[in-house]
Amino acid sequence: MSAVPKLLAFAGSLRVDSFNKKLIRIAAQGAKNAGAEVTVLDLREFPLPVFDEDLEAKEGLPTNGRMLKDMFLSHHGLLISSPEYNSSVSAVLKNAIDWISRPAPGEAPLGCFVNKVAAILSASPGALGGLRGLVHLRAILGNIKVLVLPEQIAVGKAHEAFQPDGSLKDSKQQTALEQLGARLAEVLRKLLV
Repeated sequence: MSAVPKLLAFAGSLRVDSFNKKLIRIAAQGAKNAGAEVTVLDLREFPLPVFDEDLEAKEGLPTNGRMLKDMFLSHHGLLISSPEYNSSVSAVLKNAIDWISRPAPGEAPLGCFVNKVAAILSASPGALGGLRGLVHLRAILGNIKVLVLPEQIAVGKAHEAFQPDGSLKDSKQQTALEQLGARLAEVLRKLLV
């Protein structure tokens, strides 16, 4: 029997009622339904100072950065829903990546990213659904040695897209999101054999 894929799922948004947090819950459920163990985290619960090498030299990796890094190290894959801020990724997402990418004594460079597989998605009130930001996220992850699945989902007009229960009004989009989570679980299962 193959190992159970462990996925870390989160949105690059701090807003409590974030569209991207809603997407993560849907895709995470798809991964769970496909047999993955999924940890959904909220970056709001891991506040970090803006990355600063002088601060790092003086104080080391912040406690929340260490906690996030340990979570990344203990999971096989990443499910990331990234809002688009001014045609790119959010500051909180980039800042978290910057902190946890920092080397620590005894750790391999980029150890919490190497050999990880990610699925990316986005929701935005705009018509493109955050596609421009996903281009940047894909480039960032690829450069830190994360294998990003070619499939991705961007939900446009997100302010009109959700039911009160957090599901999507468009059943085809709902199914596609669940399938993306399942696809990530399936790819990881094959790699973990």
